[in-house]
This record gives sequence, C-alpha cells and structure tokens, in this order.
Amino acid sequence: MKNRILAGAALLGALALVATGCASSNNGAGAGGDGGDELVTVGFAQTGSESGWRSANTESMKEAFSEDNGFELVFNAADNDPAAQIGAVRDFISRGVDAIVIAPIVEDGWDDVLQEASDAGIPVILEDRTVTSSDDLYASWVGLDFKKEGVTAGEWAAENFGDTPTKMVVLEGTTGSAPANDRAEGFNEAIEGTAIETIDSQTGDFTRDGGKTVMEGFLQKYGLDGIDLLYAHNDDMALGAIEAIEAAGGVPGEDIKIISIDAVHDGMQALVDGKINFIVECNPLLGELAAGLVTDVLADKDVEKENYVEDQSFTQEQAAEVIDSRAY
Repeated sequence: MKNRILAGAALLGALALVATGCASSNNGAGAGGDGGDELVTVGFAQTGSESGWRSANTESMKEAFSEDNGFELVFNAADNDPAAQIGAVRDFISRGVDAIVIAPIVEDGWDDVLQEASDAGIPVILEDRTVTSSDDLYASWVGLDFKKEGVTAGEWAAENFGDTPTKMVVLEGTTGSAPANDRAEGFNEAIEGTAIETIDSQTGDFTRDGGKTVMEGFLQKYGLDGIDLLYAHNDDMALGAIEAIEAAGGVPGEDIKIISIDAVHDGMQALVDGKINFIVECNPLLGELAAGLVTDVLADKDVEKENYVEDQSFTQEQAAEVIDSRAY
C-alpha cells in the first residue's frame, strides 16, 4: 500500500497548488479578457447540499465564479434530484448563458440535454462527477479519481484486516453516481482474495442522516458483535454511523473499525479522536480549476479532456499533524 505521508507544510503547498493551479488561465477572464466590463455568464448545476464536502465545493465554485473574477454565476442546487438538475441545465440554455458547469448527480441520462447545449453553441464543463454520454458533448472535466480513492481505502483495509475473517458493511453513496460506482469498484478490487466479507451494503445518499439510519438498520440486523468493519463512501455518512454506533452502546473506531472518504474537517476530527480509523481525501476545492477551463474554452484554447486533482490519505497520526492547516 502506498500512502502519501505529507507534513503540514507540504500539505499547505498542495492545497495552494489546487487553489491557484489555473490562476494564470483566469487572467483576463473579466471583460472578455480585453479590459471591458462585460461579465461572462456561467450556469452552475450543483447536486445539492448533502454534505460538508458539497458545501465546501459550492463555496469554492462561488468564489471562483465571482464578479470580481469577471463572471456572473447563475447557481442551481438540485437537491439530488436528477430530473430537476437536467431542468436547471435546460433553463441555463434558454437564458443563453456563455457556458455551463455541471456536477452531475448521476452518470446516465445526459445525452439529450448535452446535445441541446451543443446545438445552442454553449460549452459544458463537467465538475467533480462524470457522465456516460459521449465526450464530444462536453468540453472538459475536472475532478478526482474516485476509483483510485476506493483502491486506496481498500488497500488499507486489506493490509490491516485481509488475513483475519472480517465482516464488513458498506454505506454507499447516491445510487448511480460516479463516486458511488467507482469507490465501490476500486475498493472491491483491492480487497479481492482477502478474508474481508461484505455482509451488507446500502445507500445512505452521501448524507449524515442517511448514514445514521442505514447504520441503525445494520446494527439491529447484525448487532455490534456481528460487524467488524464499516466502509463509508463519504465522511458525512461515516459521522452518521458513528452516532448510531454510540447510541447502541458501541465504541466507533474500536468495536467497529471505520474507513471513510472525503477528509472534510468533521471527518478529520473524528479520525484524530479515534472514531474513524482511516480517511482518503477527496479535495472539493475545484472552483479555480473549473473557472480556468471555462475561460480557456471560451477563448478557443485547447484544454485537456480530463483534469485530475491529486488526493491524499490519512491515518490518525497523519491527521493530527495537518488538521489545523486544512482549508476545508
């Protein structure tokens, strides 16, 4: 297993790189890049506000697509309703925005509306999540390698529990979403051939309440003694599961070991406190990168079709070293 172990200063540098990686691309974004006052109108279709990660992601996008940076942002959060999100994109098209940024709730069902945007001459940038549509229908994507996140989590599980019969439950992300699909696939590949057995797996929709409710059901069904390990597709579900375990009289991180993905502040604090045992990062600070891509695409510059942001991973000791310097 390859864990990236960074000291606090190195982590700050990595976060600064993410936050400023496209700063040069943004130069001249306002005023059409030629000194005028016209703003670039961008429609952003967000998934919703289901988690701390999503809130940090939204804030990053709003800061990057601000008037100070030359943008007028038309924002919509679809409350994790795919039909509502597609409707929001159609509204952006009807408004005649200059560009559209989408964080797709689910991967499927985007062909028609992306074609409509293409026919209207409006470029689309995908942010965070991906789609199964032809890549001819969008200009670029920026986000994280969800499968690699799952592999990293699974490798830690395999190293620490792979030789011992281990009963595991899984809190899945939103059904049909790219992170849920890929984090499951990567984790399962990494634990293949080990003694880890998945005894149950259900969606908690990436929410804290969902994670708590599903974990309560797992505990009623299997009891504290019947579950050794929990793999949660994000921190908010893990934090909800911690509440359920404690309410059942258990000690999270000891009676049931917990692996999670995101590394938002509440999750990292739970890791430092020993209630979570391992976290894989999923960096939400994608705003500057997305804004840089929009600027370049509108300027007819060549852009990469896929733009990955590097993630890290943390044990309890590593989290304690960096938590005070975290930007989210």
